[in-house]
Amino acid sequence: MQKVIVEKDLEKARILCEEIIGESYHSIERMGGLTNHTYHVTMKNGREYVVRIPGDGTEELIVRADEKISTRLACDLDIDAKCLYFGDDGSKVTEYILDAVTMSADSLKTESHIKQMAEIFKKLHASGVDTGVPFDVFDMAEGYEKIITENKVAMYTDYLDVKKIVMGIKAEIDHICDIQIVSCHNDALCENWVTQGNEGRMYLIDWEYAGMNDSMWDLADVSIEAGFDHVLDEKLLKEYLGREIREIDWKHFLAGKIYVDFLWTLWAKTRVPYDGQPMEDWASERYNRLKRNIDEYNHIQEDKK
Repeated sequence: MQKVIVEKDLEKARILCEEIIGESYHSIERMGGLTNHTYHVTMKNGREYVVRIPGDGTEELIVRADEKISTRLACDLDIDAKCLYFGDDGSKVTEYILDAVTMSADSLKTESHIKQMAEIFKKLHASGVDTGVPFDVFDMAEGYEKIITENKVAMYTDYLDVKKIVMGIKAEIDHICDIQIVSCHNDALCENWVTQGNEGRMYLIDWEYAGMNDSMWDLADVSIEAGFDHVLDEKLLKEYLGREIREIDWKHFLAGKIYVDFLWTLWAKTRVPYDGQPMEDWASERYNRLKRNIDEYNHIQEDKK
C-alpha cells in the first residue's frame, strides 16, 4: 500500500533538494518507515535521491549527533548508500540505491540474503571503531519508562514482574558469556535492508539507533523482525560465527531476542501518544513474544538440570 505524503513535508523536501542538490525535485514519492517521513525524489535529469524528514516527537528519542557519527561510519565501511547531507535536526539527503528493493520477512529468508546480512554484520562489528555512542539497552529502557510515565500511557499489569525476570536473565548472561561491545546497527528490521534488484548487493540503512552494543543484539533483531525459525537462526549464526554453534551461543542469542522485544515494547509505548492504536498493538505483539521467549529460555535451564 502506497504511503501518503505529508503535505507540510513538501516544502521541507524542496528546500533540502535546492540547497544540497542544487534544484528542486521533479517528482516525489513517500517511502516506508516507522519513525520518520522518507521520500524518494527524482530530478528533471533523472537523478534520484532519498530525502528524510524527522518524525514528530523523535527529538525525545534520538540524539541526531550520535546518529550522524554512525551514519558516517556505515558510509566509510561501504555498507550504506552515500550520505550527501545530515542536518542537526536529523533531516538527511542520500543517494538513491538504483533498482532498490526493500526487503521483507519473506525475502530475507533466502540463503543468499542471510549470507549477505552476516557478512555486513561481521564487517560492522569487526571495524574496530568505537563511535563513542552508547546503546545501553537497560539505560534506554529506563528513559523510555520515564517518557511513558510522563505521558500517562497505560502499562501492562504484570510489567514489573516481567522486568524482574528479564534482569535476572541479563545477570546470568553477563556472567557466563564473553560479551563483545562493538559498533552495532541495533534496528535491523526488514525495511532497513535494501538490495539492488532482487538478488543484488545488499545495504543496511537508517542508523538512528546505532551505537556500541553486544554484537548478538543485531543477529537476534534480524531473527525477530524476519520471523526466522530455528533452521534459519542456525544458518544465520553459522554464517556469522564461521563455526559450529555451541549451547552458550544459543543461550546468548535467545537472551538477545528477549532484550530486543523488551526495549522495543517500551519504545512503542512512547509512540502511542503520537501514533495511537497501531503502536499500542505493535507493543502488545512484542510484549507477548517477549514472554514466550522467556518461557523458552527457562525451558533451556530446565533441560540442563
